[in-house]
Amino acid sequence: MNKNREFVQKRIIKLVMGLLLLMGVVVFRYAWLQLVQGSELAERMRYQVGHDYSVQSPRGAIVDRHGRELAVSTMTKSLFVDPNHVENPQQLAKDLAPLVDKTEKEILDDIAVGGGFSWVKRRLEQSEYEAVRALIREKGYTVCLGFRDEAKRYYPNDVLAANVLGFVGTDDKGLDGIEQALDKYIKGEVTESFIYADTQERPILESIFTPHGYQGDRCKTIQLTIDSTIQFIVEQELDRAMAENDPLAITCIAMDPRTGEVLAMANRPSYNPNRFWDYDQEVWKNKSVSYIYEPGSTFKAVVAGALLQEGLVAPNQVFVDPGYVTFSGKRIQNWNNASFGTVTFADVVKQSLNTGFAIFGYDLGANKLIDYARLFGFGELTGIELPGEEAGILYEPQDMVDSDIATMSIGQSIAVTPLQLITAFCAIANNGILLKPHIVKSIKNANGTTYSETHVEEVRRTIDSATDKTLVGLLEQVVAAGGGGKASVRGYRIAGKTGTAQKVNEYGAGYGEGKYIASFCGFAPVESPQIALLVVIDEPYGVFYGGQIAAPVASRIFSQVFRYLRIEPSDAPLGLDSDEVGAEVGVGDASIRDLPPRETPKEPAPRVETPKEEIAPEAARVPNFYGKSIREAARLANEAGVSFAAEGSGFAVSQSIGAGEIVDKGTTVKVQFSP
Repeated sequence: MNKNREFVQKRIIKLVMGLLLLMGVVVFRYAWLQLVQGSELAERMRYQVGHDYSVQSPRGAIVDRHGRELAVSTMTKSLFVDPNHVENPQQLAKDLAPLVDKTEKEILDDIAVGGGFSWVKRRLEQSEYEAVRALIREKGYTVCLGFRDEAKRYYPNDVLAANVLGFVGTDDKGLDGIEQALDKYIKGEVTESFIYADTQERPILESIFTPHGYQGDRCKTIQLTIDSTIQFIVEQELDRAMAENDPLAITCIAMDPRTGEVLAMANRPSYNPNRFWDYDQEVWKNKSVSYIYEPGSTFKAVVAGALLQEGLVAPNQVFVDPGYVTFSGKRIQNWNNASFGTVTFADVVKQSLNTGFAIFGYDLGANKLIDYARLFGFGELTGIELPGEEAGILYEPQDMVDSDIATMSIGQSIAVTPLQLITAFCAIANNGILLKPHIVKSIKNANGTTYSETHVEEVRRTIDSATDKTLVGLLEQVVAAGGGGKASVRGYRIAGKTGTAQKVNEYGAGYGEGKYIASFCGFAPVESPQIALLVVIDEPYGVFYGGQIAAPVASRIFSQVFRYLRIEPSDAPLGLDSDEVGAEVGVGDASIRDLPPRETPKEPAPRVETPKEEIAPEAARVPNFYGKSIREAARLANEAGVSFAAEGSGFAVSQSIGAGEIVDKGTTVKVQFSP
């Protein structure tokens, strides 16, 4: 009995010792694996079942002033290959090439890169992704082919506002336009993530709790001041002008002169940012801000404002046109190479007489001329939120000779950008106050809150309010009865100036033979300007005068925009007086309060009607101009065979020769206009 007990006890002791020894071995092995080989084994497991993922949030959207999408991003699949696990490169290339629109050689080159990762094609179309995914399942390419999520940029309106928007490269980097200028705000964020997955790349262990679809904090939404409807109207008319005039290029800008906001900005030729690589890099440029040129007669509006402000001229001041003038040996003549005889300064502006502007500009002097050019924003950047802006070229006054002063007064010897020119006209439309132009209205955070908002920025006053009103009246005559007549729209009062400038040789001095830039710049309606418009046609074929080819484009755009913005015709009983409107609308005001009805100028007592005598062929009957706008008065005078000299702006309140009087054809009737 005792022997059996001792035997059992010995067996138990041996068993316990064996278990302890085994436990010691296990503990020793565990300690060896964890403490000695732990890092090596963990790295081996990480390599076998772990995957590094780059999680990208989509790029922020770009929308117009009404929230309509101009540029958006969606998450797409990009295809990669693991060269280390490719068993048959030729077969893989043969199977894959037709599905991703690449050659077999290109895919073999991707595989030849070696290592564990090489891109095959980034940002697949949905049809390509579905086809490749089916191939992977069918041929068992799961170990060597895979997908990663990346954001792809789309421009839903194709060419619309392309030069403003710009485009995005393969690494989600903005390369032009707003995409480049505000890249730091709208660029999607990329975060690195590591997960454990099975052979089908399904998350395992704690990786199943890893959040996906990260939205990011930096991808903000950019709201532009652009109105996509006005942008479409402008681009449609530019396409028509390209077909009619076959020019080298056309640029057009539409702005709100009350706020400095750009409503439309377009160039032709342009490109589709969805496939920007298919186009020449030259058409990527936004010529509205990067193209400098001699403005020609459109710049005379600024010179006229300076002359009026300095008191060197008055609208009714008489000037005898010599037909040509000479400064420093350079001959300056009118557009028709003829003399206009005795005219007023109003006629000098209306007929765009080079002789008059050269003489009066010379009297103004180099210092004053440059000072006023700078006051109106020339020779410096406007600061708009677009890349590649040029400052233009201005003389230093001390470097100017007499001919430089004279030629600058007619819009030569100065280089401007289209944006600078329309910004200056907006100052004229805005009671003489220059505003900073903007194309970004606001920036919104990813959660919808406002990050920043653009407000009206007053730069400085250019000319006095009274001077500005006189200048506006002169510019209205240009469209009503002068060289800008083809920019008119029936029923609306439009002020503006045409321009026809010789084009400077791109390489070398002088001007290109037969190369011109035709333009029109103006604003409307005169009584309360809501839109300013610039059309610049570069090297048109055939007719090259701004009044003949640029003004009609402006007229068609004005007409459609008036309807779209529901701007009532000026001839309709609006109940608004132009003086009251000008006083009531401050910088940046969005609306006009109700005002008492405007009193129509009273006509004198009606004359006793007598039988009308026969009028000789060389005679004409003076029309009744009372209460008529400048445009209507010009039409009546033309129909009657008389000419008229307008003074002031608004509606006719008096005329130098009574209505119904018989005069010689061509007799000038002075008509006084008042708001």
